[in-house]
Amino acid sequence: MPPSSTTHAHRRPGRPRRRGLDEAILAAALGEMGRVGYARMNLDAVARLAGTTKPSLYRRFPSKAALATAALESLRRQTARQLTGDVRDDLIAELTRFREGALRPHGMSMLGVVLSEAQATPELLELFRKRVVLPRRETLRRILRAGVASGQLRADADVETGITMLVGSLYAAHLAGRRPRGDWARRVVDAWLDANAG
Repeated sequence: MPPSSTTHAHRRPGRPRRRGLDEAILAAALGEMGRVGYARMNLDAVARLAGTTKPSLYRRFPSKAALATAALESLRRQTARQLTGDVRDDLIAELTRFREGALRPHGMSMLGVVLSEAQATPELLELFRKRVVLPRRETLRRILRAGVASGQLRADADVETGITMLVGSLYAAHLAGRRPRGDWARRVVDAWLDANAG
C-alpha cells in the first residue's frame, strides 16, 4: 500500500511573527490605560487596537497585570549604556533618559494609574516596582557607589537618599505644574554634587 500522502507531506511552518506587533500591543495598552484606567482596560480592545487577536496577546503577556507593567516598562529607555566612571556625566545621562521616558505621552499619567490601583490590584504596583522603579534605582546606585569608591563623592554620602532626591525632584516639579526643562538633569545633578563631592 503506498504511503499516505500525509506521511511525507511537509509540515507548514507556523505563521511568521508580525514585525512590530509587541510594540503595537504595548502602545495600545498604554493608550487604553490612559483613556479608561487599569481596572477598565479591556484586553479585547487592546488586541483590536493593536491589530491582533486576544490569544496572540496572551501568548506574549500571560495576564492583564503583566501586560500593563510591560507597557509601563516600555516607557523606560531600555538600551544598555556603558558607564564612563565620571559620576557627574553618568548621573546626567541616566537622569536625562529618565526625564525623556517620564515625560513621554502617558508617562506621568501611568504612574497615577498604578498608584490608584494599589488597593484593588496590589500586584500591579509590585510588578511596576520590580520592573521599572528598582532597575532605575539600581543603575543610579551603581553610579553613586562607584563615585564613593573612586573618591568623587564623600565617603559618607547618603546614596539611598541621593537616589530618592534625584528621581523625586522630577515628580515634584511636575506636580507643581513646572515641566522640567531640557537641562533639568544637569541642574539637579550639580545641585546634589555640590553638597556631596569628595
